[in-house]
Amino acid sequence: MRMTRVDWILLPFLIAAVAFLALGAFLLAGFLGLGVLGLIIGVMAQRIELEKDGAVSNYMATSLYAQQFEAQERMSRAERAERRAEARELVKRLFVAKVVSAGLIILGFGFFVLFQLG
Repeated sequence: MRMTRVDWILLPFLIAAVAFLALGAFLLAGFLGLGVLGLIIGVMAQRIELEKDGAVSNYMATSLYAQQFEAQERMSRAERAERRAEARELVKRLFVAKVVSAGLIILGFGFFVLFQLG
């Protein structure tokens, strides 16, 4: 994943936002709060990745699935290529969220077990 100029400009703000959230979770609930924050971020990232091609996991929306497939079949080749490119870009961004999530989970629950239970 190649970082663009805008990504480099926004990177300090992203780091500051994640650090602020982690500090707030730590002050509010200790190491357990960091672990829970990591779980929340991870679940959200996974859910977004599952739904990148359309809605999933709703037993009452069978007609919605049919409408989504019909809409995808009506797309031109250029529209399909654009949709695939957007999905690839989304997966790259979600990878960063998953790595941050894994780090918070490991730090939060690991330090909770080490310091609180150990």
